[in-house]
Amino acid sequence: MGGDPGVHAGGVGGPGWPPSEVTIGGLLAAGAAALAGSGLPTARRDAEWLLADALGVDRLRLVLDSDRVVAAEVADRFGEWIERRKAHEPLQHILGFEEFRGLRLKTGPAALIPRPETELLVEWALELERTHGPWRLAVDVGAGTGAIACALAAAAPHLGLVAVERSTGALALAAANIAALGLGRQVRLVAGDLFEPLAGLPSAVDLIVSNPPYIATATLSQLPREVSDWEPPEALDGGPDGMAVHRRLVAESPRILRPAGWLVMEMGEEQAGPLRRLLEAGGFEGIEVRRDFRGTERVIAGRVPGTHAESVGAEAWVR
Repeated sequence: MGGDPGVHAGGVGGPGWPPSEVTIGGLLAAGAAALAGSGLPTARRDAEWLLADALGVDRLRLVLDSDRVVAAEVADRFGEWIERRKAHEPLQHILGFEEFRGLRLKTGPAALIPRPETELLVEWALELERTHGPWRLAVDVGAGTGAIACALAAAAPHLGLVAVERSTGALALAAANIAALGLGRQVRLVAGDLFEPLAGLPSAVDLIVSNPPYIATATLSQLPREVSDWEPPEALDGGPDGMAVHRRLVAESPRILRPAGWLVMEMGEEQAGPLRRLLEAGGFEGIEVRRDFRGTERVIAGRVPGTHAESVGAEAWVR
Protein backbone atom coordinates (compact mmCIF):
# COMPACT_ATOMS: atom_id res chain seq x y z
CA MET A 1 0.00 0.00 0.00
CA GLY A 2 3.05 2.25 -0.22
CA GLY A 3 2.50 3.65 3.28
CA ASP A 4 -0.72 5.50 2.29
CA PRO A 5 -3.60 4.19 4.42
CA GLY A 6 -6.14 5.31 1.80
CA VAL A 7 -4.74 3.19 -1.07
CA HIS A 8 -5.09 -0.57 -1.22
CA ALA A 9 -5.27 -3.42 -3.67
CA GLY A 10 -9.05 -3.35 -4.04
CA GLY A 11 -9.18 0.34 -4.89
CA VAL A 12 -11.71 2.85 -3.61
CA GLY A 13 -15.07 1.14 -3.34
CA GLY A 14 -13.61 -2.19 -4.48
CA PRO A 15 -12.98 -5.52 -2.73
CA GLY A 16 -11.41 -5.08 0.69
CA TRP A 17 -12.77 -1.55 1.10
CA PRO A 18 -12.48 0.02 3.59
CA PRO A 19 -9.05 -0.65 5.11
CA SER A 20 -9.03 -1.64 8.78
CA GLU A 21 -7.78 1.81 9.72
CA VAL A 22 -7.85 4.88 7.51
CA THR A 23 -7.43 8.59 8.04
CA ILE A 24 -9.22 11.55 6.50
CA GLY A 25 -6.09 12.48 4.58
CA GLY A 26 -5.63 8.97 3.26
CA LEU A 27 -9.22 8.62 2.17
CA LEU A 28 -9.16 11.99 0.48
CA ALA A 29 -5.97 11.16 -1.44
CA ALA A 30 -7.36 7.79 -2.54
CA GLY A 31 -10.70 9.25 -3.59
CA ALA A 32 -9.13 12.10 -5.55
CA ALA A 33 -6.78 9.70 -7.32
CA ALA A 34 -9.66 7.39 -8.27
CA LEU A 35 -11.68 10.28 -9.71
CA ALA A 36 -8.71 11.69 -11.58
CA GLY A 37 -8.18 8.26 -13.12
CA SER A 38 -11.74 8.45 -14.47
CA GLY A 39 -10.93 11.67 -16.28
CA LEU A 40 -12.72 14.06 -13.93
CA PRO A 41 -10.98 17.48 -13.93
CA THR A 42 -12.55 18.40 -10.58
CA ALA A 43 -11.34 15.21 -8.87
CA ARG A 44 -9.87 16.77 -5.73
CA ARG A 45 -12.76 19.17 -5.17
CA ASP A 46 -15.33 16.43 -5.74
CA ALA A 47 -13.58 14.08 -3.32
CA GLU A 48 -13.54 16.84 -0.71
CA TRP A 49 -17.27 17.49 -1.08
CA LEU A 50 -18.09 13.78 -0.84
CA LEU A 51 -15.89 13.08 2.17
CA ALA A 52 -17.04 16.20 4.01
CA ASP A 53 -20.66 15.20 3.50
CA ALA A 54 -20.00 11.60 4.55
CA LEU A 55 -18.41 12.92 7.75
CA GLY A 56 -20.98 15.68 8.29
CA VAL A 57 -18.32 18.41 8.45
CA ASP A 58 -17.24 21.33 6.27
CA ARG A 59 -14.34 21.01 3.84
CA LEU A 60 -11.96 23.02 6.02
CA ARG A 61 -12.23 20.36 8.71
CA LEU A 62 -10.73 17.83 6.27
CA VAL A 63 -7.48 19.81 6.38
CA LEU A 64 -7.53 20.48 10.10
CA ASP A 65 -8.26 16.85 10.97
CA SER A 66 -6.36 15.09 8.20
CA ASP A 67 -4.82 12.56 10.63
CA ARG A 68 -8.13 11.63 12.21
CA VAL A 69 -9.08 7.96 11.86
CA VAL A 70 -12.42 7.48 10.09
CA ALA A 71 -15.00 4.89 11.13
CA ALA A 72 -15.38 1.96 8.74
CA GLU A 73 -19.01 2.74 7.91
CA VAL A 74 -18.11 6.30 6.90
CA ALA A 75 -15.22 5.09 4.76
CA ASP A 76 -17.53 2.55 3.14
CA ARG A 77 -20.13 5.24 2.34
CA PHE A 78 -17.41 7.45 0.87
CA GLY A 79 -16.17 4.56 -1.24
CA GLU A 80 -19.66 3.96 -2.65
CA TRP A 81 -20.02 7.65 -3.50
CA ILE A 82 -16.63 7.70 -5.20
CA GLU A 83 -17.69 4.77 -7.38
CA ARG A 84 -20.84 6.64 -8.38
CA ARG A 85 -18.87 9.76 -9.23
CA LYS A 86 -16.39 7.69 -11.27
CA ALA A 87 -19.37 6.80 -13.46
CA HIS A 88 -19.80 10.57 -14.01
CA GLU A 89 -22.97 10.75 -11.96
CA PRO A 90 -23.29 14.45 -11.05
CA LEU A 91 -21.93 15.42 -7.67
CA GLN A 92 -25.24 17.15 -6.93
CA HIS A 93 -27.18 13.92 -7.41
CA ILE A 94 -24.91 12.07 -5.00
CA LEU A 95 -24.99 14.80 -2.37
CA GLY A 96 -28.65 15.49 -3.03
CA PHE A 97 -28.37 19.27 -3.08
CA GLU A 98 -26.97 22.34 -4.83
CA GLU A 99 -26.40 25.90 -3.65
CA PHE A 100 -28.15 28.64 -5.63
CA ARG A 101 -27.89 32.29 -4.57
CA GLY A 102 -27.31 31.20 -0.99
CA LEU A 103 -30.21 28.73 -0.95
CA ARG A 104 -29.67 24.99 -0.50
CA LEU A 105 -31.91 23.22 -3.00
CA LYS A 106 -32.78 19.54 -3.17
CA THR A 107 -31.68 18.05 -6.49
CA GLY A 108 -32.20 14.82 -8.37
CA PRO A 109 -32.34 13.27 -11.84
CA ALA A 110 -35.90 14.53 -12.44
CA ALA A 111 -34.82 18.14 -12.98
CA LEU A 112 -31.94 20.17 -14.34
CA ILE A 113 -29.26 20.96 -11.77
CA PRO A 114 -29.32 24.72 -10.99
CA ARG A 115 -26.26 26.43 -12.46
CA PRO A 116 -24.37 29.65 -11.71
CA GLU A 117 -25.29 31.07 -15.12
CA THR A 118 -28.95 31.07 -14.12
CA GLU A 119 -28.16 33.27 -11.14
CA LEU A 120 -27.56 36.03 -13.71
CA LEU A 121 -31.18 35.69 -14.85
CA VAL A 122 -32.37 36.09 -11.25
CA GLU A 123 -30.10 39.09 -10.61
CA TRP A 124 -31.34 40.83 -13.73
CA ALA A 125 -34.98 40.14 -12.91
CA LEU A 126 -34.49 41.65 -9.45
CA GLU A 127 -32.75 44.66 -10.99
CA LEU A 128 -35.71 45.19 -13.33
CA GLU A 129 -38.11 44.96 -10.40
CA ARG A 130 -36.17 47.58 -8.45
CA THR A 131 -36.08 49.87 -11.50
CA HIS A 132 -39.59 49.40 -12.85
CA GLY A 133 -41.52 48.07 -9.85
CA PRO A 134 -42.82 47.55 -7.33
CA TRP A 135 -44.28 44.44 -8.90
CA ARG A 136 -46.88 42.07 -7.53
CA LEU A 137 -46.74 38.90 -9.62
CA ALA A 138 -44.05 36.96 -11.50
CA VAL A 139 -44.22 33.63 -13.32
CA ASP A 140 -41.37 31.12 -13.61
CA VAL A 141 -42.05 28.93 -16.65
CA GLY A 142 -40.39 25.51 -16.54
CA ALA A 143 -39.55 25.72 -12.84
CA GLY A 144 -37.52 22.50 -12.50
CA THR A 145 -36.21 22.39 -8.92
CA GLY A 146 -37.88 25.75 -8.27
CA ALA A 147 -34.51 27.49 -8.09
CA ILE A 148 -35.51 30.68 -9.91
CA ALA A 149 -38.88 31.07 -8.18
CA CYS A 150 -37.41 30.40 -4.75
CA ALA A 151 -34.50 32.79 -5.29
CA LEU A 152 -36.83 35.58 -6.47
CA ALA A 153 -39.21 34.99 -3.57
CA ALA A 154 -36.42 34.97 -1.00
CA ALA A 155 -34.96 38.22 -2.34
CA ALA A 156 -38.30 40.01 -2.88
CA PRO A 157 -40.74 39.04 -0.10
CA HIS A 158 -43.43 41.35 -1.50
CA LEU A 159 -43.49 39.52 -4.85
CA GLY A 160 -45.93 36.70 -5.54
CA LEU A 161 -44.59 33.85 -7.67
CA VAL A 162 -46.31 31.24 -9.82
CA ALA A 163 -43.99 28.37 -10.76
CA VAL A 164 -45.14 26.27 -13.73
CA GLU A 165 -43.73 22.80 -14.43
CA ARG A 166 -45.06 19.84 -16.44
CA SER A 167 -42.74 17.08 -15.13
CA THR A 168 -44.18 15.16 -12.17
CA GLY A 169 -40.71 14.42 -10.81
CA ALA A 170 -39.58 18.03 -11.09
CA LEU A 171 -42.80 19.20 -9.42
CA ALA A 172 -41.98 17.00 -6.44
CA LEU A 173 -38.50 18.49 -6.16
CA ALA A 174 -39.82 22.04 -6.47
CA ALA A 175 -42.51 21.39 -3.86
CA ALA A 176 -39.90 20.02 -1.45
CA ASN A 177 -37.67 23.07 -1.95
CA ILE A 178 -40.50 25.57 -1.57
CA ALA A 179 -41.56 23.88 1.67
CA ALA A 180 -38.03 23.51 3.07
CA LEU A 181 -37.32 27.21 2.49
CA GLY A 182 -40.60 28.31 4.06
CA LEU A 183 -41.83 29.96 0.85
CA GLY A 184 -45.15 28.16 0.53
CA ARG A 185 -47.21 31.28 1.19
CA GLN A 186 -45.37 33.21 -1.51
CA VAL A 187 -44.75 30.66 -4.29
CA ARG A 188 -47.66 28.85 -5.93
CA LEU A 189 -46.66 25.69 -7.82
CA VAL A 190 -48.89 24.63 -10.72
CA ALA A 191 -48.67 21.69 -13.11
CA GLY A 192 -48.87 22.20 -16.85
CA ASP A 193 -47.11 23.05 -20.08
CA LEU A 194 -45.87 26.64 -20.33
CA PHE A 195 -48.85 29.02 -20.08
CA GLU A 196 -51.58 26.39 -20.38
CA PRO A 197 -52.50 26.43 -16.65
CA LEU A 198 -52.53 30.25 -16.51
CA ALA A 199 -55.69 30.89 -18.50
CA GLY A 200 -57.04 33.07 -15.68
CA LEU A 201 -54.20 35.54 -15.88
CA PRO A 202 -54.94 37.90 -18.79
CA SER A 203 -52.71 41.00 -18.62
CA ALA A 204 -51.94 40.32 -14.97
CA VAL A 205 -48.26 39.36 -14.83
CA ASP A 206 -45.45 41.85 -14.22
CA LEU A 207 -42.58 39.49 -15.06
CA ILE A 208 -42.08 36.16 -16.82
CA VAL A 209 -38.77 34.37 -16.28
CA SER A 210 -37.66 31.12 -17.86
CA ASN A 211 -34.64 28.92 -18.31
CA PRO A 212 -36.07 26.82 -21.16
CA PRO A 213 -34.34 23.91 -22.93
CA TYR A 214 -31.90 25.48 -25.41
CA ILE A 215 -29.62 22.70 -26.68
CA ALA A 216 -30.09 21.80 -30.35
CA THR A 217 -31.26 18.19 -30.66
CA ALA A 218 -28.35 17.15 -32.89
CA THR A 219 -25.76 18.30 -30.32
CA LEU A 220 -27.22 16.59 -27.25
CA SER A 221 -24.85 13.63 -27.70
CA GLN A 222 -21.88 16.00 -27.54
CA LEU A 223 -22.67 17.18 -24.02
CA PRO A 224 -20.50 16.03 -21.09
CA ARG A 225 -21.49 12.67 -19.67
CA GLU A 226 -22.63 14.31 -16.43
CA VAL A 227 -25.30 16.06 -18.48
CA SER A 228 -26.17 13.69 -21.34
CA ASP A 229 -26.28 10.54 -19.18
CA TRP A 230 -27.87 11.89 -16.03
CA GLU A 231 -30.02 14.97 -16.60
CA PRO A 232 -33.56 14.84 -18.06
CA PRO A 233 -33.58 15.19 -21.87
CA GLU A 234 -36.78 17.25 -21.81
CA ALA A 235 -34.94 19.93 -19.80
CA LEU A 236 -32.17 20.08 -22.41
CA ASP A 237 -33.65 19.48 -25.86
CA GLY A 238 -34.66 22.76 -27.47
CA GLY A 239 -35.51 21.32 -30.87
CA PRO A 240 -33.59 21.54 -34.15
CA ASP A 241 -32.03 24.94 -33.41
CA GLY A 242 -32.43 24.96 -29.63
CA MET A 243 -35.07 27.72 -29.67
CA ALA A 244 -38.36 25.86 -30.02
CA VAL A 245 -39.53 26.72 -26.50
CA HIS A 246 -38.23 30.30 -26.76
CA ARG A 247 -40.54 30.81 -29.76
CA ARG A 248 -43.53 29.70 -27.72
CA LEU A 249 -42.54 31.95 -24.83
CA VAL A 250 -42.24 34.99 -27.09
CA ALA A 251 -45.49 34.24 -28.93
CA GLU A 252 -47.61 33.44 -25.88
CA SER A 253 -46.26 35.68 -23.10
CA PRO A 254 -47.90 38.96 -24.30
CA ARG A 255 -51.30 37.39 -23.53
CA ILE A 256 -50.62 37.36 -19.79
CA LEU A 257 -48.10 40.19 -19.39
CA ARG A 258 -49.52 43.53 -18.31
CA PRO A 259 -48.55 46.66 -20.29
CA ALA A 260 -44.79 47.23 -19.90
CA GLY A 261 -44.38 43.75 -18.41
CA TRP A 262 -41.06 41.95 -18.94
CA LEU A 263 -39.96 38.62 -20.38
CA VAL A 264 -36.49 37.41 -19.30
CA MET A 265 -35.05 34.19 -20.78
CA GLU A 266 -31.83 32.23 -20.53
CA MET A 267 -30.40 31.10 -23.87
CA GLY A 268 -27.57 29.17 -25.50
CA GLU A 269 -24.53 30.32 -27.41
CA GLU A 270 -25.16 32.13 -30.71
CA GLN A 271 -28.89 32.45 -30.00
CA ALA A 272 -28.87 36.13 -29.01
CA GLY A 273 -29.20 37.45 -32.57
CA PRO A 274 -32.09 35.22 -33.64
CA LEU A 275 -33.91 35.75 -30.34
CA ARG A 276 -33.51 39.51 -30.54
CA ARG A 277 -35.10 39.46 -33.98
CA LEU A 278 -37.84 37.17 -32.69
CA LEU A 279 -38.64 39.55 -29.83
CA GLU A 280 -38.63 42.54 -32.17
CA ALA A 281 -41.01 40.79 -34.53
CA GLY A 282 -43.25 40.00 -31.54
CA GLY A 283 -43.51 43.68 -30.68
CA PHE A 284 -41.21 43.67 -27.65
CA GLU A 285 -39.29 46.84 -26.73
CA GLY A 286 -36.18 47.66 -24.69
CA ILE A 287 -34.51 44.43 -25.74
CA GLU A 288 -31.15 43.80 -24.08
CA VAL A 289 -28.68 40.93 -23.82
CA ARG A 290 -26.30 40.17 -20.94
CA ARG A 291 -23.25 37.93 -20.79
CA ASP A 292 -22.39 35.35 -18.16
CA PHE A 293 -19.13 35.15 -16.21
CA ARG A 294 -17.48 33.37 -19.16
CA GLY A 295 -18.39 36.21 -21.51
CA THR A 296 -21.09 34.21 -23.33
CA GLU A 297 -24.34 35.97 -24.24
CA ARG A 298 -26.60 34.13 -21.83
CA VAL A 299 -29.77 36.09 -20.91
CA ILE A 300 -32.11 38.20 -23.05
CA ALA A 301 -34.93 40.46 -21.88
CA GLY A 302 -37.63 42.59 -23.47
CA ARG A 303 -40.86 44.29 -22.43
CA VAL A 304 -44.25 44.48 -24.08
CA PRO A 305 -45.40 47.98 -25.12
CA GLY A 306 -47.43 50.19 -22.83
CA THR A 307 -47.26 52.11 -19.59
CA HIS A 308 -46.93 50.50 -16.19
CA ALA A 309 -50.34 49.82 -14.68
CA GLU A 310 -51.65 47.78 -11.77
CA SER A 311 -51.89 44.08 -12.54
CA VAL A 312 -55.47 43.21 -13.42
CA GLY A 313 -56.65 39.81 -12.18
CA ALA A 314 -53.54 39.00 -10.16
CA GLU A 315 -55.29 38.93 -6.80
CA ALA A 316 -56.36 35.30 -7.07
CA TRP A 317 -52.79 34.22 -7.75
CA VAL A 318 -50.95 36.28 -5.11
CA ARG A 319 -51.01 34.74 -1.68
